[in-house]
Amino acid sequence: MNGIQTGFSRFRRTPAFTGAVLFLIALLLNIAMQGPGSFFGLGNLNTLFSKNTPLILITLAQGLLLISGTLDISIGIQLALVNVVVIMVPQEWGWPIGMGWVMGILAAVAVSALCGFLVSVVRLPDLLASFSLIYILRGVNVLIMESPQGKVPSELYKAYDSLVGGIIPASALVVLAVFLFWLYLKRTRFGKHIYAVGINPHNAFAAGINPVATRMNAFLLKGVITGIGGICLTLMTASGNPLQAEDYGLRSLAACIIGGLGFGGWGSLSCALFGAGFLVLIQNAVYYFFNLLFNLIPGFQVSSYWQNMVSDVIIFLGLLMTILTTKGQKEALKQVIVRQFKRGERIVK
Repeated sequence: MNGIQTGFSRFRRTPAFTGAVLFLIALLLNIAMQGPGSFFGLGNLNTLFSKNTPLILITLAQGLLLISGTLDISIGIQLALVNVVVIMVPQEWGWPIGMGWVMGILAAVAVSALCGFLVSVVRLPDLLASFSLIYILRGVNVLIMESPQGKVPSELYKAYDSLVGGIIPASALVVLAVFLFWLYLKRTRFGKHIYAVGINPHNAFAAGINPVATRMNAFLLKGVITGIGGICLTLMTASGNPLQAEDYGLRSLAACIIGGLGFGGWGSLSCALFGAGFLVLIQNAVYYFFNLLFNLIPGFQVSSYWQNMVSDVIIFLGLLMTILTTKGQKEALKQVIVRQFKRGERIVK
C-alpha cells in the first residue's frame, strides 16, 4: 500500500498528471454516455483510433518540438500536403503507391526542414514563420491538386481500418510504434539534448550542445512523423483534398498543453498522448450527449455548431486547468531544488 501511495504521489508531481486526470474524466464520460459494452466494443475502439490517428500522430510531433523549445502551427496543412502528394504521384506519374508514400514523407520532411531553418538559423519567431507557411502550403497544395479527387485501393484503406488478430486496431499499432520509438529516443544522446536545448539553449551551448543542430533534427523527425500521419489521413479518407486538416495545427498545440507539455523541456510525449486522447474523447462524449438529448426530448434539434461550441468550451476549461496546475508544479519543483541546494551548502560548510 505504501508503495502505491508513493508511486501515486510521485506521479502527481509529474507534468503528465493533469492530462491523465482530464483523460480519465473524458473516458468516464464516454463510458457513461455509451455504456461500457458499447464503448469498449472492438468496432467502436477501432473507429476511434482510425478516425483520430492523424491528429494523435501530429500531436506527438508537435510535442517533440515543444520539448525542444519551439513549435510549428503549419503542421496541419502539412498533412494535406502529404495527402495530395500520396494521391497524385501514382495518379499523374504512374509510379507505384509505395513510392507515393515515400514522396509524401519526403515532402513533409522538406517543409519541416524549411521551417526549422527559418526558426533555428534565420532566427525568425517560430509562430510567425509557421503561420506564413500555412498560406504558402495552401498554394502549393492547390497547384498539385486543384480540387478534391483521387482514390485509394480498397485493400489499403480496409487494412488501415481493420483489427489485427481480430483484437487490435491497425491504426493503434501505428501510434504505438511512434510512441515506442520516442521511449527509445528519450534515452539517447539526442533525447537528452532536446531537453537541454528546450530548457536553456545558452546553457546547452556552453555544455557543448549545438542548439541549432538539435532543433533542426527535431524538425526533421517531426517531418517524418507528420508524413506518417499524412499517409494515415489518406487511408482514412481514401481520397485527396488540398485544403483539409489545417485546424489540426492549433488542435495539436492545444492537446499538448492540455496534456501538460510546457514550452521548453517540460513534459514528455506521454503528455501529448493524454492531451490528444482528451480532445478525441470529449468531442465523442459531446456528440453522444446531444444524441441522448435528441432521444429524450421530443422535437429537440441542434446544429453541429452548438456541439462544437460545447466541446470547445470544455477544451478551454481543460487548458486553463492544465496551465494553472503546471504553474504550481513548476513553483513546487523550484522550491524543492532551492531546499536541496541550501541543504547541500550546509553540508559543505
